Amino acid sequence: MALTAPPSAAQGAGSRTSAGPDGERSPFARLTELLAPYQPGQPLITLSLGEPQHPVPDFVGPVLAKHTADFGRYPIAKGIEPFRRTAATWMSTRFNLPRALDPETEILVLNGSREGLFFAAITAARFVGPRKGTPAILLPNPFYPAYGAGARAAGCESIFMPTTVANGFLPDLDALDEVTLSRTVAMYIASPANPQGAVATPAYFKKLHDLALRYGFIVLSDECYSEIYTQAAPGSMLASAGPDYTNVVAFQSLSKRSNLPGMRVGFVAGDKRFLSAFHELRNVAAPQVPVPLQQVAVAAYSDEAHVEENRRLYRLKFDLADQILGNRFGYKRPAGGFCLWLDVSAYGGDEEATVRLYRDGGVRVVPGSYLARPQADDSNPGAGYIRLAMVQDSETTAEALHRLVKILN
Repeated sequence: MALTAPPSAAQGAGSRTSAGPDGERSPFARLTELLAPYQPGQPLITLSLGEPQHPVPDFVGPVLAKHTADFGRYPIAKGIEPFRRTAATWMSTRFNLPRALDPETEILVLNGSREGLFFAAITAARFVGPRKGTPAILLPNPFYPAYGAGARAAGCESIFMPTTVANGFLPDLDALDEVTLSRTVAMYIASPANPQGAVATPAYFKKLHDLALRYGFIVLSDECYSEIYTQAAPGSMLASAGPDYTNVVAFQSLSKRSNLPGMRVGFVAGDKRFLSAFHELRNVAAPQVPVPLQQVAVAAYSDEAHVEENRRLYRLKFDLADQILGNRFGYKRPAGGFCLWLDVSAYGGDEEATVRLYRDGGVRVVPGSYLARPQADDSNPGAGYIRLAMVQDSETTAEALHRLVKILN
């Protein structure tokens, strides 16, 4: 499969709303522009943004009230000891790691995983050092926009690895050549994948780790959807990285796991050498996490009941998708995450389908081409797909899916 660096000009599906050599604009800004000429034909149902709408856990308010006074002091960048200890225990237990993480050296609090994923690219470029050629960062394609922003800020070339149905919606590691690997400073991997929901196996993680060790790059493993699944529980890259977690760090967040996207708390765990350098950068450049919010996170990572209820609610909505969509649009229940990745190539393509669903049905989704970049052969791995985030309640979700079938089919 063709790998590619950023094209010199906007190309491929959706290119008319692209800006800059990387198509750097937010996919949501592009979506707003695409739909601006139209009004929703029915009451609006928004499935474009992956913002959980399930109830906030009951313990959040009382914990915040108990620790309100802590808003009166600056937080330390590495995180308070109770948070780091709780996060280390949860991560070590949940993923059956080779050994327990050290909360002093192998955990850092994050202001949500997005900023961590961004700053990690900058740290990786400094930490890894000179490469054989232009330093590069590998990204799955489609990808979370923070990956691309991080690669650009790090001054590295972005190399996009297509994630298609042919390779199980994960980057094809066998497509990486010696020259590319020799100049790689980091690779982003998401499991469960956003948007397709694919889950990497331990063997896949092990193969990726072997490459990272051989060529000296850092694996930035985005595992923020790990607690949303309807089949087997996804694993962690750290479980396949050996007892020292060398060259691997994993990112977690409470946004999806605990329905707390507005709280902006997560953590990164893994290689202590990398995290030491990461802490130095974050200590002067990254946003700190208020102590009361870290205390809420301590409560969240100490409780699984609300997470199990969260999974139950998502499972009900995927049951509805099974019934309403059947085998239309290439639908298959994803292994993880809360998105649907539907093939609408036979219905005018992703932009046309997005407009029709909004204009005629009041359903707001995202064109898949907006979440990806053109490859060297001008193909866009997201073209012909739409992404739906299953974040609304069951009744609203069912209504949206029925409208989708009626309008497109």
